[in-house]
Amino acid sequence: MPLTTGPGLLRHADPHLADRLAESARATGGVATSPEQFEKWFTERRAAQVHEVTRIPFSKLRNWSFAEDTGNLVHDSGRFFSVAGLRVDVDEGPVRHWSQPIILQPEIGLLGIAVREIDGVLHLLMQAKAEPGNPNGVQLSPTVQATKSNYSGVHRGRHVPYVEHFVNAAPHQVIADVLQSEHGAWFYRKRNRNMVVEVGPEVEAGEDFCWLTLGQVHEQLAIDHRVNMDARTVLSCLPGSGADGIGLHTSTEIVSWITSHQAARDVETTVVGLRDLPGWRHSDWSVSHERGLFFDVIAVDVVANSREVSNWTQPLIEPHGVGVIALLVKRIDGVLHALLRARVEPGYIDAIELAPTVQGTPENHLHLPGPVHQQLLDIERRSRQDRVLFDVELSEEGGRFHHSRSRYMIIEVGDDCPDEEPSGFRWMTMPQISWLLQHRHYLNVQARSLIACLRACTD
Repeated sequence: MPLTTGPGLLRHADPHLADRLAESARATGGVATSPEQFEKWFTERRAAQVHEVTRIPFSKLRNWSFAEDTGNLVHDSGRFFSVAGLRVDVDEGPVRHWSQPIILQPEIGLLGIAVREIDGVLHLLMQAKAEPGNPNGVQLSPTVQATKSNYSGVHRGRHVPYVEHFVNAAPHQVIADVLQSEHGAWFYRKRNRNMVVEVGPEVEAGEDFCWLTLGQVHEQLAIDHRVNMDARTVLSCLPGSGADGIGLHTSTEIVSWITSHQAARDVETTVVGLRDLPGWRHSDWSVSHERGLFFDVIAVDVVANSREVSNWTQPLIEPHGVGVIALLVKRIDGVLHALLRARVEPGYIDAIELAPTVQGTPENHLHLPGPVHQQLLDIERRSRQDRVLFDVELSEEGGRFHHSRSRYMIIEVGDDCPDEEPSGFRWMTMPQISWLLQHRHYLNVQARSLIACLRACTD
C-alpha cells in the first residue's frame, strides 16, 4: 500500500529564518531597547544583585564532604556534582599518562535563549546573572541557565523563570536544540542542551531580563567579561546557511576527517578516587598540583539575593594563569575559512572534538616539549603583524570555575599562511561550521565561543 499523507501533514523549515536573523544582527541601534536604556538597565542590575563570595577551608563546607571510601568531594543529596579523580592514558602527545581531579555531573543542563518578534524584528531575551566564579559579578546570560537539579527543585529554591517555555516547547517553536559538551579538561562527559525557542508576545521581560536584538548582543561580545560562556555557546548554535558551497574541502570530506580522528585516537580514562591522586596534594584550603600548575580545587561561601537559593557553599575549580584561545581565519579564493584542529581532552565523550587553532595557558606549557608552546608564540607574533578581528578577555562558566579567564582572539591571516594544513588541522567555511553545530559533540566549547564572536565580526 503506498504511503499517503493528508493535507497539512508535511512541514518545511522556515525559509525566512536566515533573513530574520540577519535583520536582527543589523539592528545594532536597538528596537525594543535602545543602547542607552540597556546600559542603564545593566548598571542597575549589577548594583541590585548582591553576590558575596568568600573563600573558605573545606571544613566549612555545608552539605559537602570528602567521601570516606574514595575521598571524592560530594554533596549530601547525591545530586548537583562531585569532584573525583581521573586516570588518563593517551597514545600521542608530550605527556601520555597523567592523573587529575575532574568534575562529575552526569545530569544534562539546560541552556536556552527565548526569541520573539518585536516591531517585526527578532529579539533575544537575555538575563543579567551573577555567578560565584565570575571575575566581575553580573554577566549577560541566556534566558534559562539551569541544571536539572535546579529546575526540578532538588535545591528547594525559587522557580527558574521561563523554564517552561523550553521543557514544554512545541516543535514549531524550536529554532535550535542540540546537546553540546562542556570543558573536556575539567568536566567528565558533561553535556548541556542548547536551545533557542521562539515565543509569543505574551512573554515579557522580568526585572533581571532584557529584550535585545542579535546585533546588540554581538556588540556586547566585544566587551571584556560581558557575555557569559553559556550565552556564547547557545548563540553559536543559531542556524546558519547550508553545509556545502565552495570550500577547500567538501562537508563530506570534513565529516570523514573528523570520524577518522575519532576512530584512530586511543584515549583511555578511568574515574578513580580523589584521595591519594598521584601528583596532587591536599590541604585544608585546596587540592592542588605538586608543581603549582594547571588548577586548584577550592571551596567558597556564597551570599546572593537574586538566585533560587540565597546562601550556599560549594567547591570550585580555580585555574592558574590566563588562557589564550585563538582562531586563525583566511580568505581562500575569496571564501572565508577558519582553521580548526582535532583536539583530545580527557572529558570528551568521543576521543576528540574540534578546537580553535590554538588553545592553552602559557604557564602550563613552558615545561612541555610539545607544539603548543610554539603555537602560543606564533599567535603573539601574528597578533602584531596580521589583522586582528577580535581580541577580548572572556571568562568561563562561573558556576563551577573561579575567575577562569582567557584571551579570545580571531586573527585574519594573509597569503604568508599556507592553505596546506598541518597534521590534525582543517580549514572550514562558516556554512560548514554552522552545519556541524547543528549536531552534537563536533566543536568544543572554546571553539563555539569563537564562532559566536566571529559571526559578530562578520554579520
